[in-house]
Amino acid sequence: MKRFIVLMSIICLCSNLSFAASMDVPEVNLAAYTIGIDDVLEISVLQPDQLLRIVNVAPDGMISFPYIGSVKVKGLTIPQIQQEIQDALADGYMQYPVVVVSLQQSRSRKFFVYGEVVKPGEYPITENTTVLRAISMAGGFTKFGSSSRVKLLRPRKNAPSYETIMIDIKSVMNGDSEKDLLLTSGDMIVVSEGVF
Repeated sequence: MKRFIVLMSIICLCSNLSFAASMDVPEVNLAAYTIGIDDVLEISVLQPDQLLRIVNVAPDGMISFPYIGSVKVKGLTIPQIQQEIQDALADGYMQYPVVVVSLQQSRSRKFFVYGEVVKPGEYPITENTTVLRAISMAGGFTKFGSSSRVKLLRPRKNAPSYETIMIDIKSVMNGDSEKDLLLTSGDMIVVSEGVF
């Protein structure tokens, strides 16, 4: 009975950790999300020994974890990484390890803002990142930037080129939220100078 209570406590804790992870990155489906370079993972071993590490995914797609060394995680989902670490620890290091992996920060999903904005550059995609929000994150328009000359360059899935989408920011600011598109990884926003 005591073992059952301990097991139920661990299951509840795992559920709470997964929920907390989903609160940090609510825009992604954590079960289907594939880990990329620069993502930040929290890895907890709950039993038999407690161990907690926060790790960054290196440019080679690897992370380092005590006892087992380097683990390739790029392209894997959270449940796959969890199982991989658990199996590796069980292979001679720990008896019946319980491992919980959560995504702390999604840094591999980025968008870019160029042109007449105050802070051009790359930014991580956060919850509900739209074109207007992205421009705001980049500090807004410079004095030369034109709200009527904003375009979104979106990578095509099956070709090394971009789809060009013109964005009517004035309409968005006047309440037409349908024209304020949600960004996906690799999108580029270009703000051009106004015509005087």
